[in-house]
Amino acid sequence: MLFKDLHIIPPILKALEREKYLKATPIQEKAIPHILAWKDVMWAAQTGTGKTAAFAIPILQLLSREKELSNTSRNIKCLVLTPTRELAIQIEENFLSYGKWLWLRHCVIFGGVSQHSQVLKLKKWVDIVVATPGRLLDLMNQWYVDLHKVEIFTLDEADRMLNMWFINDVKKVITKLPVKRQTLLFSATMPKEILSLAHSILINPISIEVTPVSSTAETVKQSVYFVSKNDKKNLLTHLLKNTKIKAILVFTRTKHWADRVVKELAMVWVVAEAIHGNKSQNARQRALNNFKWGQTRVLIATDIAARGIDVVELWHVINYDLPNEPETYIHRIWRTWRAWLFWNAYSFCNQEEVEYLLDIQKLIGKSIDVVHEHPFAITVDENVKSPKQTKQKKVYTEKRLVSGNSKRNQRRSKNRRAEKTL
Repeated sequence: MLFKDLHIIPPILKALEREKYLKATPIQEKAIPHILAWKDVMWAAQTGTGKTAAFAIPILQLLSREKELSNTSRNIKCLVLTPTRELAIQIEENFLSYGKWLWLRHCVIFGGVSQHSQVLKLKKWVDIVVATPGRLLDLMNQWYVDLHKVEIFTLDEADRMLNMWFINDVKKVITKLPVKRQTLLFSATMPKEILSLAHSILINPISIEVTPVSSTAETVKQSVYFVSKNDKKNLLTHLLKNTKIKAILVFTRTKHWADRVVKELAMVWVVAEAIHGNKSQNARQRALNNFKWGQTRVLIATDIAARGIDVVELWHVINYDLPNEPETYIHRIWRTWRAWLFWNAYSFCNQEEVEYLLDIQKLIGKSIDVVHEHPFAITVDENVKSPKQTKQKKVYTEKRLVSGNSKRNQRRSKNRRAEKTL
């Protein structure tokens, strides 16, 4: 379906044509009419399906109409909450592109940088705020942000926003929103916890599913390499010898390993950069831009930091470490998806990660092809599960270092006290 068939107003259509967007994706075709009707919407769709445009386009259209009715209002009318700085920047760029010919102002708020420029924008007339929860709460506590007039609230990447790191911040923000509002919720996956909280903040929502929650893109070729933990770096270097691989996104489970892989690749003259939460915002944005522009061939990322990466020429994703949550694997794979093209997703798996691989295959409903012909292949036993890692309570004991003389003096004092008692 063409965008013009969705009753999009001319200024936005003009902007979409400028971006060479003429035909709506399935999620845009299903979501836009409901959002334009001021209905709450909850949808499950993977990265690459056009979900940002699915809420940005109708929001711009609704607010432009409200603007015509009330030219004097300078309150924040739309709040978009998202988990990472990169994704916040990307969403704000989309609002800028689609609303190029609309008299709407927007700003992006995130931590890791000085709040000065963000505060200056907030003091002026702002209609749309795209924010990460931490910095938003900081500015709310400083009375720079007032949400009591918000008409549209969008919770993006809910499966990450509503986890153990963000759930409290999200709830605090929601308490400051007006009860009467339109709420839009996007999540790549829909576990029970997400559904429970979603129904508590949405009123009679329209549920939209473009693809099954547990599915991976059929156009992505998935492969698994069984390799020992110590040989993963050697296998990665071996794969990088293929000059046909132009852009590679490598996922590690931790920040430490992301930095370590960068150093190991540098030793074999492979230029790579890491992106994770410990990096400054400028460093993260520079690494992301270098990767998008082709100046850096390899980008090493953790799962949280990778939200917001959108590279059209991304051909390969490598799971250097298999995630311990199978839903995370699906989200990683969908970073490569561009419906009309075929991509590759490689996973490195050692004996300790076999259990994770089995969980992933169970979730996606099929086996992943095993590549046996590589220099570092090992044989794994899929019936042997790695021992469960239990969280041990940290017991802190205060030890007093007492010298031999001090101990002798303590005994003498004790004896003297005993003698006085007698």
